[in-house]
Amino acid sequence: MRAMTPDPKPKTRNAKLPFVFVNMAITADGKIATANRKVSTFASRRDHEHLLELRATADAVMSGAGTVNAGPITLGPGGARFQRLRLRRGLAEYNLRVIVSGGGNVDPRAEVFRHRFSPIILLTTARAKNLPALRAVVDDVKPCGARELNFRTALLWLRKKWKVKRLLCEGGGEVNGALFRAGLVDEVHLTVSPKIFGGADAPTLAGGAGGLKLADAAEFRLKSAKRVGDEMFLVYGRK
Repeated sequence: MRAMTPDPKPKTRNAKLPFVFVNMAITADGKIATANRKVSTFASRRDHEHLLELRATADAVMSGAGTVNAGPITLGPGGARFQRLRLRRGLAEYNLRVIVSGGGNVDPRAEVFRHRFSPIILLTTARAKNLPALRAVVDDVKPCGARELNFRTALLWLRKKWKVKRLLCEGGGEVNGALFRAGLVDEVHLTVSPKIFGGADAPTLAGGAGGLKLADAAEFRLKSAKRVGDEMFLVYGRK
């Protein structure tokens, strides 16, 4: 089995778009949180280290409003060690931070806004509420669609205006699902935890409408697999 060291410069399929890679911890039954959404952190310290290693290869880290609102999240590089690693790779010391919320349902008091080490960008739609309060705490706002967020438009904008070549998405399931449906995900990093949450209402890796037939599935190939303790670290690349 191959090592987990991330490749900092894999190629995207479209030079006008960022290379998009998703990183998530899931239970053995594919859940990313409990049915009541109160438990979403359940993987190991090694998994957290892996998350920071991946952030150290990205120009920007993206997350949905639910994830940002849920806890003390900064979406930052994770400390001096990873800042130095970024600089050695020719990246900015601090990654850009991107928050996704079609309805503008982001708490302007969330922890992420208390840490001003790098720009925070909001991707939203024309139906978004609370924009005056959010404009006061973010550095840029990009409406991408009337009611549903057009991720292709958003990623083209991120590439052109903010020079984002590598974009790491850390969920949640609704954001992941929209990216998969749009065919924009180049690579998936999964940490499979030896836990079973169960429950029809427990969120999964890819939420939203989902596919109705096999032909709708986003197809990937296994690039690497490594076991650490009772966890599996898997990397899938787009076919």
